[in-house]
Amino acid sequence: MKVTFNQRFVFICAFIASILAIVYWGIVASDRYISEAHVIIKSTDLVGSQSVDLSGLLGNTGTNDKPDQLLMRDHLLSVDMLKKLDKELKLREHYSNPKFDFFSRMAAKDVSLEEFYEYYLLRVSVEFDDYSGVLVINAQAFDAKMAHAIAAMLVREGELFMNLMARSLAQEQVEFLENELEKITQNTMAARQKVLNFQNLHGLASPQSEAENVTGIVNKLESSLSELQTKRAAMLSYLMPNSPNVAELNMQISAIEKQLSKEKGKLTSPNKNTLNRTIEEYQRLEMNAEFAQEIYKTALIGLEKGRFEASRTLKKMSVLQEPTLPEYPLEPRRFYNMIVFIIMTLVIAGITLLLRAIILDHKE
Repeated sequence: MKVTFNQRFVFICAFIASILAIVYWGIVASDRYISEAHVIIKSTDLVGSQSVDLSGLLGNTGTNDKPDQLLMRDHLLSVDMLKKLDKELKLREHYSNPKFDFFSRMAAKDVSLEEFYEYYLLRVSVEFDDYSGVLVINAQAFDAKMAHAIAAMLVREGELFMNLMARSLAQEQVEFLENELEKITQNTMAARQKVLNFQNLHGLASPQSEAENVTGIVNKLESSLSELQTKRAAMLSYLMPNSPNVAELNMQISAIEKQLSKEKGKLTSPNKNTLNRTIEEYQRLEMNAEFAQEIYKTALIGLEKGRFEASRTLKKMSVLQEPTLPEYPLEPRRFYNMIVFIIMTLVIAGITLLLRAIILDHKE
């Protein structure tokens, strides 16, 4: 089979590209070290952990805290975190250092924040393991100490972020309960003050007790009246109606009836401020005061419970694996990249020749 000039040219280009790839990956490409850390976020809610968690029995231990894990992941990969890392570790200088190869380093120290952030996402990864609920933090740098420093700062800042966020939320909840309790306290004091004002206005500590006393007096008067009427009926059986003894009994009966009418008037009357109306108004005020008091007690219990819940439901970040100090550069994968590049180059060359042959066949 005769090899044409175009075929030789394609193979020469593929050979040159492969040599360049071998030179770059074998000699030019700068070593990149990777520091890795594993963290997990768990709630300190001991009461809630007493219930049986079927997902935990199946091995999925991190499901309940997945939102917190993803929230911290987003924070660690944010622009704000990049700014903190750059301020403390001078990432721009490190990643743009001209002693590292051009294709691996950042183009320049003064690139825009957007370009710097894109490069940061290429060198730092935070992956969430949905099965175990673990966040895997990987930080790449051109030397081992810098990679370890980046990963360590990410772990430290992540823990600080979760603690501040949890405490801030708990504090807001407690402050809300305290404000509501203050309002309820004022309402309770106002309700109790209305009861006191009513008692002072009517000169009664307890209208209910006063009504009971009046009722007792009425019962005694009715009993006395019944006795006198019985006694008078007995006297009339042997005395004249105008006899002195009968007249005296009539006077006593008349006085008791007047007193009885007066005492009954204290209890019920359509035109006066009687005890039954006073009792009704007092009971209404007392009921409002007792209701406010119950709400106050409930609010106090709610505040203490809220403080307890806020303290025991804080999130705690546990470090399962401290950031490693790499001893060997894991990136770039030189032999793997060489082999893959050569294979892809040969495949592209073969496809190019095949397409050329198909086109020439159609022309003929």
